[in-house]
Amino acid sequence: MTKSRKRRPEGGAKKGQKGGRGRVKLWSAKVTKNSDALDLESKVFKHRNPSDIAKSLKRSAERSTRRKGTPFQSAMSMLTFYINRAGKNLSTSRRHTLDRAKQELRKAFGREPS
Repeated sequence: MTKSRKRRPEGGAKKGQKGGRGRVKLWSAKVTKNSDALDLESKVFKHRNPSDIAKSLKRSAERSTRRKGTPFQSAMSMLTFYINRAGKNLSTSRRHTLDRAKQELRKAFGREPS
Protein backbone atom coordinates (compact mmCIF):
# COMPACT_ATOMS: atom_id res chain seq x y z
CA MET A 1 0.00 0.00 0.00
CA THR A 2 1.50 3.31 -1.03
CA LYS A 3 0.86 6.63 0.60
CA SER A 4 -0.67 9.21 -1.63
CA ARG A 5 0.82 12.67 -1.47
CA LYS A 6 -1.09 15.85 -1.96
CA ARG A 7 0.10 17.62 -5.05
CA ARG A 8 0.75 21.31 -4.91
CA PRO A 9 -1.25 23.52 -7.23
CA GLU A 10 0.49 25.04 -10.25
CA GLY A 11 3.50 27.04 -9.21
CA GLY A 12 4.18 24.44 -6.56
CA ALA A 13 6.60 26.12 -4.16
CA LYS A 14 6.20 25.91 -0.41
CA LYS A 15 5.21 29.01 1.50
CA GLY A 16 8.22 31.30 1.90
CA GLN A 17 10.13 29.84 -1.03
CA LYS A 18 10.58 31.18 -4.52
CA GLY A 19 8.10 29.50 -6.71
CA GLY A 20 6.17 29.45 -9.89
CA ARG A 21 4.50 32.80 -9.42
CA GLY A 22 7.78 34.63 -8.83
CA ARG A 23 6.71 36.01 -5.46
CA VAL A 24 8.28 35.28 -2.11
CA LYS A 25 6.31 35.64 1.11
CA LEU A 26 8.61 36.98 3.78
CA TRP A 27 7.23 36.26 7.22
CA SER A 28 10.10 38.21 8.78
CA ALA A 29 9.06 41.39 6.95
CA LYS A 30 5.54 40.91 8.27
CA VAL A 31 6.83 40.46 11.84
CA THR A 32 8.97 43.59 11.58
CA LYS A 33 6.02 45.58 10.25
CA ASN A 34 3.22 44.19 12.45
CA SER A 35 5.00 43.16 15.62
CA ASP A 36 3.08 43.20 18.88
CA ALA A 37 6.28 44.26 20.59
CA LEU A 38 6.70 47.64 18.89
CA ASP A 39 5.16 50.04 16.42
CA LEU A 40 8.31 50.92 14.49
CA GLU A 41 8.89 54.14 12.63
CA SER A 42 9.07 53.79 8.87
CA LYS A 43 12.46 52.59 7.54
CA VAL A 44 14.10 52.70 10.97
CA PHE A 45 16.72 50.11 10.00
CA LYS A 46 17.70 52.05 6.87
CA HIS A 47 19.30 54.91 8.84
CA ARG A 48 23.06 55.22 8.45
CA ASN A 49 23.65 56.70 11.88
CA PRO A 50 23.59 54.11 14.72
CA SER A 51 22.38 56.66 17.28
CA ASP A 52 19.39 57.52 15.03
CA ILE A 53 18.44 53.84 14.93
CA ALA A 54 18.81 53.55 18.71
CA LYS A 55 16.81 56.71 19.41
CA SER A 56 14.01 55.58 17.12
CA LEU A 57 13.85 52.12 18.71
CA LYS A 58 13.86 53.66 22.19
CA ARG A 59 11.02 56.04 21.28
CA SER A 60 8.99 53.20 19.78
CA ALA A 61 9.57 50.93 22.76
CA GLU A 62 8.60 53.58 25.30
CA ARG A 63 5.43 54.53 23.41
CA SER A 64 4.28 50.96 22.82
CA THR A 65 1.37 49.74 24.89
CA ARG A 66 1.47 46.19 23.48
CA ARG A 67 4.95 45.10 24.54
CA LYS A 68 5.36 42.29 27.02
CA GLY A 69 8.81 43.08 28.43
CA THR A 70 10.59 46.27 29.41
CA PRO A 71 11.18 48.95 26.76
CA PHE A 72 14.87 47.99 26.66
CA GLN A 73 14.08 44.32 26.08
CA SER A 74 11.60 45.11 23.32
CA ALA A 75 13.93 47.51 21.50
CA MET A 76 16.95 45.23 21.75
CA SER A 77 15.02 42.16 20.68
CA MET A 78 13.64 43.91 17.60
CA LEU A 79 17.14 45.04 16.59
CA THR A 80 18.57 41.56 17.17
CA PHE A 81 15.69 40.02 15.25
CA TYR A 82 16.40 42.27 12.28
CA ILE A 83 20.13 41.46 12.31
CA ASN A 84 19.50 37.70 12.59
CA ARG A 85 16.92 37.65 9.80
CA ALA A 86 19.20 39.60 7.45
CA GLY A 87 21.92 37.01 8.01
CA LYS A 88 24.39 36.60 5.15
CA ASN A 89 22.65 39.27 3.09
CA LEU A 90 23.89 41.98 5.45
CA SER A 91 27.00 43.78 4.24
CA THR A 92 29.94 44.18 6.60
CA SER A 93 29.45 47.93 6.88
CA ARG A 94 25.70 47.56 7.50
CA ARG A 95 26.35 44.90 10.14
CA HIS A 96 28.86 47.20 11.82
CA THR A 97 26.31 50.05 11.85
CA LEU A 98 23.66 47.82 13.43
CA ASP A 99 26.11 46.49 16.02
CA ARG A 100 26.98 50.08 16.92
CA ALA A 101 23.24 50.75 17.20
CA LYS A 102 23.11 48.03 19.87
CA GLN A 103 25.80 49.85 21.83
CA GLU A 104 23.95 53.15 21.40
CA LEU A 105 20.73 51.51 22.58
CA ARG A 106 22.45 50.27 25.73
CA LYS A 107 23.74 53.81 26.37
CA ALA A 108 20.31 55.32 25.75
CA PHE A 109 18.79 53.05 28.40
CA GLY A 110 21.73 53.49 30.81
CA ARG A 111 22.82 49.87 30.47
CA GLU A 112 26.34 50.20 29.12
CA PRO A 113 28.85 47.86 30.77
CA SER A 114 31.08 49.45 33.39
